[in-house]
Amino acid sequence: MALGLPFFAGAALAQAQNWQTGLPPAATPVMERIAQFHNELLLIVTAVFLLVAVLLMTVIVRFNHRRNPEPSTTQHNAALEAAWIIIPVAILVLIALPSYGLLTYEAESPQPDVTIQATGHQGHWTYAYSHEDGLQFDSSALSEAAAKERGEPRLLGADNPLVVPVNKTVEVMTTGADVIYSWAVPAFGVKLDALPGRLNHTWFKATKTGTYYGPCAELCGAGQAFLPIEVKVVSARDYVLWLAAAKEKYAGDGPQRVAANF
Repeated sequence: MALGLPFFAGAALAQAQNWQTGLPPAATPVMERIAQFHNELLLIVTAVFLLVAVLLMTVIVRFNHRRNPEPSTTQHNAALEAAWIIIPVAILVLIALPSYGLLTYEAESPQPDVTIQATGHQGHWTYAYSHEDGLQFDSSALSEAAAKERGEPRLLGADNPLVVPVNKTVEVMTTGADVIYSWAVPAFGVKLDALPGRLNHTWFKATKTGTYYGPCAELCGAGQAFLPIEVKVVSARDYVLWLAAAKEKYAGDGPQRVAANF
């Protein structure tokens, strides 16, 4: 069972809704940039689609067999050939520049306030808070009955959620104990593979308190379709309270090291 601390009650649920369009609401600066880039890219591809559609309809209407029984013998048009090379290249450059900036921003991790190692297992995640004094526990999917009892969404709730402080930089290191996993939280703009024998690094800085969900985004083993990720973002005060309770609850699960800088 998860820690029944009162500050968990009433937390907003950040999950997909029926008939939702677009990306989930951003909860980190990285996701805000991803959403902005997505919207800009949507405008570009929509404009390209409309241009191609207009050109195609023009060709169909003006150059069909009925209106042009004698086919054209034109073999070369320098201006047209230059246009269909220059315009696509310009569009690709227009897409590549902000894309490179976004990738660079995601890769340049700030100094972390909290460091967590997420290890994938066939059935659960193991979270180890390893920045200072440590704390380790397993996080498994809730049964349908338990999820209903706790008011958690089906196949997304975890018995022991990951807890992090708001407005703090959290470094996540992922690895796999047996097969390949992928630690993903859409609202954070985070998706990172967990490979056996290797540590991968990513980061996020949640700016809104609440409960956020994600899946294991890699199906390489038994039960991985039911391996959810639940992250609770709480205030600095509530995080300290949770750490105190968690150290007592998980005393036998791993080294006792607390991951916090306040």
